[in-house]
Amino acid sequence: MAAVVEVEVGGGAAVERDLDEVDMSDLSPEEQWRIEHARMHAKHRGHEAMHAEMVLILIATLVVAQLLLVQWKQRHPRSYNMVTLFQMWVVPLYFTVKLHWWRFLVIWILFSAVTAFVTFRATRKPLVQTTPRLVYKWFLLIYKISYATGIVGYMAVMFTLFGLNLLFKIKPEDAMDFGISLLFYGLYYGVLERDFAEMCADYMASTIGFYSESGMPTKHLSDSVCAVCGQQIFVDVSEEGIIENTYRLSCNHVFHEFCIRGWCIVGKKQTCPYCKEKVDLKRMFSNPWERPHVMYGQLLDWLRYLVAWQPVIIGLVQGINYILGLE
Repeated sequence: MAAVVEVEVGGGAAVERDLDEVDMSDLSPEEQWRIEHARMHAKHRGHEAMHAEMVLILIATLVVAQLLLVQWKQRHPRSYNMVTLFQMWVVPLYFTVKLHWWRFLVIWILFSAVTAFVTFRATRKPLVQTTPRLVYKWFLLIYKISYATGIVGYMAVMFTLFGLNLLFKIKPEDAMDFGISLLFYGLYYGVLERDFAEMCADYMASTIGFYSESGMPTKHLSDSVCAVCGQQIFVDVSEEGIIENTYRLSCNHVFHEFCIRGWCIVGKKQTCPYCKEKVDLKRMFSNPWERPHVMYGQLLDWLRYLVAWQPVIIGLVQGINYILGLE
């Protein structure tokens, strides 16, 4: 039996037509969506058993993939982080080109160019004295921009849900598209910059010599040197150096305040750069206005899985369905 749909004609009268006979060119976007929706239901009618099998495949694949990713991250964290970072950097580019999101592509190219330069500086040996602060300034700037962009996007979405967009005579679909776009920009670049910053922080700290991922540091830390940037903490007026506030951790090691905050927030480190003692982030960020930065960073870490691995898992599920003849 052919599927039919009601379509409005001149004068507001509704007539029933076969879905395959409807001319889509003369219909409004809402009517086109209704017809496409009806066609999809007609196409999948009577395939309930196959749909249930596809759902089971999806659930099983998600569970197995999650277990494998957790084991990989625990056993080989370095390779896991590198592959995740590469996927997060490249996978959205594929969809951008495919869907013609040229604005996102321009921003992606600008971000990639500057980040590539900063990463190149961070991985050089010997390390230039000004490089650590350059790296943390760049990634802290991106972190703050992504944080603000995400908040604005979230507020736009909430305003649209509550109908406040009508006060400014903005269509709901336009307001929602604007909010979701800003939310995506903020979260995506927030996740990406944290992973690049962590990689750069590891390279710089290992090059300076006061930090090692495993084993003892290769240099002894003097009380007058910051283990993050390798510069003197206290300098005279006539000496060349960095003059700023200092921060003492619970292990009594002292750092430039900007350096240790960059190490913990931007570089995702929660241990002392020298002795690896646990850093009390609540005590470091005693100001209630700064604590949301910590929660935002934890949210970005959680979203990494959705951005990097979810498209891969969905593609794997589609491949399994194709091999089994399920469409």
